[in-house]
Amino acid sequence: CGRCRNAAAARCHSDQGHSFAMTWDYPRPFLLSVTPTADDIDGLRHTNNAVYVRWCEKIGWAHSESLGLSLADYHRLDRAMAIRRGEYDYLLPTLLNEALTLGTWLTASDGRLTMERRFQLIRNSDQVTVVRGRWDLVCIELATGKPKRMPAEFATSYLAAMVDRDSDIA
Repeated sequence: CGRCRNAAAARCHSDQGHSFAMTWDYPRPFLLSVTPTADDIDGLRHTNNAVYVRWCEKIGWAHSESLGLSLADYHRLDRAMAIRRGEYDYLLPTLLNEALTLGTWLTASDGRLTMERRFQLIRNSDQVTVVRGRWDLVCIELATGKPKRMPAEFATSYLAAMVDRDSDIA
């Protein structure tokens, strides 16, 4: 379409029914499609910031489960990757019924206790990044809440999914 010819290479507007490639911060994102509903919109008539945090939690669990680690596994192993610090950059607002795509990656780990997860939310209509986020995670023992070394299952699954923060953009 004419709009696509004017867009950057490898991008096309999804509302025209074409396929398109999004520009992600890192290669091989795990993806989740999200759309703000009326309950997600706040008094300023845009998506409430707490909704983005909820979506990040949702995709984090979905990614973990895709790697073979569920909440049941966390309980069985008496370990969890807990958020020690969360940081979000709200770059642009999103509105009711806008189609969005959220990507996540595991980007760093010491292989023993800590891990980093990154997020990027892109508005499908114009391919603009609207939110970026980062979690610093620490492995804890569920019974005590204290930091404890990752079990072998965590290291095997999570480290294999790690992407290099310094690699070329997807």
